[in-house]
Amino acid sequence: MSRFDIIRNFCIIAHIDHGKSTLADRFLEQSSLFDARKISEQTLDSMELEKERGITIKAKAVRLSYKYQGQDYVLNLIDTPGHVDFAYEVEKSLKACEGALLLVDASQGIEAQTVANFHLALNNNLYIIPVINKVDLPGADIERTLGQLEDIFGFKEKEVSSISAKEGLGVAAVLERIIKEIPSPPDNHNKTLKAVLFDSMYDSYKGVILFLRVFDGKLSLGDMILLMYQKKNYKVEEVGVFLPHAERGESLSCGEVGYICCNIKNPEEIDVGDTITLTKQPTEIPLPSYTKMSPMVFCGIFPSAPKDHPLLREAIEKLRLSDPSFVYEPDNLGSLGYGYRCGFLGLLHMEIVQERLEREHGLDLILTAPNVKYKILDKQNQTIFVESPHKLPDLSNIEKMYEPFVQASIVTPQEGMDPICELAKSRRGQFIKMDYLGKDRLNLIFELPLSEIVADFYDKLKSVSRGYASFDYELLGYRETEIVKVDIFFNKKPVEAFSLLVHKDKAQIKARAVVSKLKELIPRQMFEVSIQAGIGARIIAAEKIGPMKKNVTAKCYGGDISRKRKLWEKQKKGKKKMKQLGNVTVPQEAFLQVLKI
Repeated sequence: MSRFDIIRNFCIIAHIDHGKSTLADRFLEQSSLFDARKISEQTLDSMELEKERGITIKAKAVRLSYKYQGQDYVLNLIDTPGHVDFAYEVEKSLKACEGALLLVDASQGIEAQTVANFHLALNNNLYIIPVINKVDLPGADIERTLGQLEDIFGFKEKEVSSISAKEGLGVAAVLERIIKEIPSPPDNHNKTLKAVLFDSMYDSYKGVILFLRVFDGKLSLGDMILLMYQKKNYKVEEVGVFLPHAERGESLSCGEVGYICCNIKNPEEIDVGDTITLTKQPTEIPLPSYTKMSPMVFCGIFPSAPKDHPLLREAIEKLRLSDPSFVYEPDNLGSLGYGYRCGFLGLLHMEIVQERLEREHGLDLILTAPNVKYKILDKQNQTIFVESPHKLPDLSNIEKMYEPFVQASIVTPQEGMDPICELAKSRRGQFIKMDYLGKDRLNLIFELPLSEIVADFYDKLKSVSRGYASFDYELLGYRETEIVKVDIFFNKKPVEAFSLLVHKDKAQIKARAVVSKLKELIPRQMFEVSIQAGIGARIIAAEKIGPMKKNVTAKCYGGDISRKRKLWEKQKKGKKKMKQLGNVTVPQEAFLQVLKI
């Protein structure tokens, strides 16, 4: 048996909360490279944020050693996220593998992201092993889940493994199936070096660390390498593998997954999906680059203190290295100063990026209301893309407006159909078709405006379906629409941070909700604060916050009433002057709460 025959590269794919990270923990315990005492829950989820939320945000690669029939096998495992906002992480991981474990929760059954991930693995020609997890739960329905796997994906009962990752039941049998069924990487050690850069991270001492899977040839310490898409050369200063801590070595051969350091200090020099080859003997054809996923949601990120702008720029550059799915460009808002306009794959993705910037880099940030990217055709027949309210052209110069639509796939039990259809209808959705997934589950297909689902659609969906429905979507393209800009004014001064782009039919409802929420959240000032929402010169919603009051006549004991009136008039003039000159103090909580409306 050659050294290439003992390597298996695979990943775990599933819907969110179906037990991927728990199964990865059991695999670590079975490996002879690990001390079981050092393994905790979600061992591979090294981020504090991942442990807090109980979700995987970043795909993690780890090398395992497992003895089967007297032979030590090398298993390169990648644990992937399950939420739709992190589908890009899954797609990157699949490129580095020959096989995938498709994990399904026995109590939940097949859900939307299960279907999406199955097709991703199929498109990448991966060998798929179906596994039913959580068979020990009282609510587990193994027969129903087996039926769904057969009806939807065509798996026979004998092809499906049943396990409990929490209890460790059946885990060893799955490892044996990985060794017996997933193909080993081809022996291409005589070819010139060809490797894919599937991830990266920044280390303050080593610079950019590149994660790669070698397909052809061999990469050794001291080699001069070429990044083919970036057309840049570097010297390899360190080579190693993940156990899951970095373990130095001398080389990486074809079929292996590991990391290299090349003393790269500028994160912008790296493009995830690039092909790595030798400078002196480059490969002729690079590997196909990843399909860049288009951002779905846009918002402005600004430091609460203007002096922190250089720190924010540095933090965003480093964060994008480990998460290339979000984009950014410089932006400037009068009231908030200099910051960045950022694009994300979804609202959860936006929240995670914000929390990582604040925690990992010690920043205090302000986020503007999220928007999608609209397409504008002006009177000169030019096309403009707008993802920020202050960039919307004057309405008199707009010929047509278009907004992005998505095809949403909602998997739900039959009894959840009516409330979900009502929810989709309230979000300007159009019903397309319904498919049966087994005997008791439906796959409902809707076409919806992206702007209607980015904020709270997922939360509302879980609420109306009592937690049983799951959701996935893909972009369809742009369709004609009517969008208006709603401006928010404090004492007749516009506040760009709260400006909104909304559909004409929903402008008044949204404006009233924002104005009411701001009245709740903004503390009383020394002067009266009027909060208004308007479209152009027309005010469509308004609220007032009364001033703090002081009894200026407390010192008057009797006497003529004119003495009191004189003091009241003086106070009134002072309050009016303060209202004209004073700045309204807006707490950070107000920005975050308005995002969720």
